[in-house]
Amino acid sequence: MKSLYDVQQLLKKHGIIVYTGDRLGDLELLEMEIGDLYAAKLIGVDDYRMCRLLISKEKRLLGQ
Repeated sequence: MKSLYDVQQLLKKHGIIVYTGDRLGDLELLEMEIGDLYAAKLIGVDDYRMCRLLISKEKRLLGQ
């Protein structure tokens, strides 16, 4: 997993598509959905950590 696109594709495999038109809002929702998948044991700890890292990176790029 190398980009936010990969995070979105992982969510898509689980039937989750996030698009609100607000970049920061999308990142927040992605973060929540990844947390829910991890809590439900549908993704492993490595994927969870990488997703969180990529989402945090995107947030920093937005200045948040």
